Formats: sequence, C-alpha cells, structure tokens
Amino acid sequence: MADLLTLVHAGPVATLTLNRPALHNAFNAELIAELHAACEEIARDATLRVLVLQGAGPSFCAGADLNWMRASLAYTREENLADAGRLDAMLTALNTLPVAVVGRIHGATMGGGVGLAACCDLVIAAEGATFGFSETRLGLLPAVIARPVVRKIGPGHARALFVSARRFNAHQALAIGLVHEVVPAPQLDTAVARGVADLLCCGPQAITAAKALIEATMTLPTEEARAYAIAAIATARTGTEGQEGLRAFLEKRAATWAE
Repeated sequence: MADLLTLVHAGPVATLTLNRPALHNAFNAELIAELHAACEEIARDATLRVLVLQGAGPSFCAGADLNWMRASLAYTREENLADAGRLDAMLTALNTLPVAVVGRIHGATMGGGVGLAACCDLVIAAEGATFGFSETRLGLLPAVIARPVVRKIGPGHARALFVSARRFNAHQALAIGLVHEVVPAPQLDTAVARGVADLLCCGPQAITAAKALIEATMTLPTEEARAYAIAAIATARTGTEGQEGLRAFLEKRAATWAE
C-alpha cells in the first residue's frame, strides 16, 4: 500500500485510512486506484470481519483534488467516461464488501467523501463534521456518487441538497439517514470501538448475507426478492453458523464467533 492509504490489521478488524491530510484526503486518480485495490484485498481476506474507514488529519475527505479537477478540463469525452468509470468501480467495490464497514467521520466530508460515507454500513460522526455536494456550484453534478447517496438519504433529501449545494452539519446528516450516530469529537474513537464491538457479536456469515439481502430487496423484482428472502432464511437456519447461534442463545452462552 502506498502512502496515499494505510491499511492496518488487528485480528478480525482492519482500519483503512485515507492519508493525504494536507489536502484533506481529497480524491485524485491515484487515491481512487489505491482505494479500489484495498477493497479488493479486504474482500479476499477471509479473516476480516469489520473494516473501519477513516481519514487522517483534519478531515475525512473533502471531495475532488483541485489538480485532478484541473486536469479534467483537457479530457476528451472518452477520457471522462473512463475516469468516471474508475470512480464508480471503486465505490462499488467498497459498497459490496462482504464485511461490515464502519465510517469514522470528522471534519469536512464533501462530494466524493459523502459517497464514501454512503457506502458504509454504520456511520459515526463527530459533532462539527460538515457535509455537502458542491458540484452544482461548479456547473457539475454529484453523478457517480448518486447511486449510493440517493439510496441512503432518499430522493427528497438528495434533490434539495444536490441542486442547492448547501452544506449541512452532522445532526442534519443524522436526521436524513446519512449518519447513524453523532458524538462529541473527543468521544469519536470510543463510539467507533463500541460499534465495532457490536458487529463482532454478530455472525460474520450473517453480516455478509444480510448485506446481500438488502441489495436483493432493492434490486430484484418483487417475486424474485420474495423468493430470495425465503431461501436466505432457510439457508441461514440450516447453516453451521445459524445452528451455532441458535444453540448458543438457547443454552445462554456466547456464540463461538463472539467469545
């Protein structure tokens, strides 16, 4: 992993840190490529159960790097299509990770940074964090991040925030469903640790299956989604993890994965 990112393992938990603090962890082509590669590495690691995504320095991620945006002025349409496709592929890789993803959010979280947060399963923000989609003020669009963001906050909030480019605070982010918990900044690490501990009490296969179930209910036709859900619970109940979890509950003991 190059200096733009750090990936640290601690047993079943990995911490992925955006590491461009002087530039508020803004995206450029290199950071996008490294994020994508890191997500692929994490997806292949069967020992991992939780990923914490965070930013070094004063911000989580301030969106697009100015030099990257400047370079795009000279891109052809084909080059723009390829560039946007790489960002989409990275977000898709993060959004579909088989492990639980916790977003540790502080400082500025703008544009593409909000896209990253929207791809997290559990988002915990410090009071004082700020959010926004500034693209329309530049005559641009929050286009590639729209899929995960609109799914997370809904079209009503997206319409207001996309077209106005208005900044909003952590409590407003909580109210619209982008963030799940807001804590004072000194308590952020404690809150993240508590969230990770909760996730480690859950069956790792169940977490993976639950994420796939949510995707199925949102994308499959009604009858296919119904059949998927019925099959999913039957598979879980008869699987090794489900059998262990139910027995542990009935025997009033911790399941093997939570010991």
